[in-house]
Amino acid sequence: MATDSIKKAYSFYKEEFDAAKLYFYLAKNESNDANKSKFLELHDIEAEHVKFWYLFLKNRGYEPKSSTGNLKLALSKILRHLFGAGLYTSILEIGESTSIEAYAEFLSSEDLTVEEREGLKKIIEDELDHESFFENQKSVMPVNNVRDFILGMNDGLVELLGAVTGLSAVYPSNPLFVGINGLVVGLAGAMSMAIGTFISVRSQRQVNDGLRRKMELLFGVSKDRAKQELRDKLTESGMPEDVGKEVADRIGENQEAMIGLLIEESDENEMRSAAFTGLAYIVGVAFPVLPYFLLPSSISALILSAVLAGVVLAAVAVIVSISAGNANIKGKIIEMVVSGLGAAGVSYIFGLIVQGYFGVSA
Repeated sequence: MATDSIKKAYSFYKEEFDAAKLYFYLAKNESNDANKSKFLELHDIEAEHVKFWYLFLKNRGYEPKSSTGNLKLALSKILRHLFGAGLYTSILEIGESTSIEAYAEFLSSEDLTVEEREGLKKIIEDELDHESFFENQKSVMPVNNVRDFILGMNDGLVELLGAVTGLSAVYPSNPLFVGINGLVVGLAGAMSMAIGTFISVRSQRQVNDGLRRKMELLFGVSKDRAKQELRDKLTESGMPEDVGKEVADRIGENQEAMIGLLIEESDENEMRSAAFTGLAYIVGVAFPVLPYFLLPSSISALILSAVLAGVVLAAVAVIVSISAGNANIKGKIIEMVVSGLGAAGVSYIFGLIVQGYFGVSA
């Protein structure tokens, strides 16, 4: 019977084998020459990792079979097309982070030969390089608007689910009334979210522009005063005063470097962000509201609405976890589904109280 270490090693072998196939697929379908070359390089590195784990197992009397990984590769292809380059890059980054943690644990807990220990250290270094590559890739992808869309949709879904749930308790036999009211509330909410996002993004850029103009003026009038401003900001951020002074003195002659340390630049477009957020809110509204236009009673519509909301909340949880670099996807799903449906349950109870107190009937 295979020991735990052998089972782990065989799992690593299969993961590296599948990763090599995936990077080869990505290289074939990548239009950017630099990225294509990088993915081919990653394929070659993963092939070396496969060889390491193959020899590790063979030296212990096990003959590993080549992994097919067809289902995993097919799923990866689907996710690549479904999520786009930005979010899918985040998926790969999570995979690299998970591998690094597992390899580090294996390195510290297993009895390895000197050669195997050095080889595993090299693999960990390679995986760290991979993670850095994916992080850089993600930083140049337009994932901010994807974030706006996902969060806007989640807000629309949760808020409207609560609204129609409460109305269903008050008007159990009038689903059309509930649906129309939910739609009106949803459209108003979409406008509110879009305007709020527009103002937020625009205000942040205006603040940054104001700081930039202030520092440019200060730099032109008195470089020493500009250096003092930088020292104060660095000290406020928690940097030791002597280190902050040294940093300010070193870059004090470079205006752009100084401004770059003081201002967090953003390339977000307020119009695009507002449009994404508003549209996403409307998409979120559609899931809990649509059943009320299709079913004969508010209660049956509420059941379907809750089911649709639960499925969408779970999908949103997966995407949020991926884009945030959180490997605990299951925990995020439970958190979002329970909180969303729990809020709807509270709204339903409140609706029953309103109906009983005011004597409202459908």
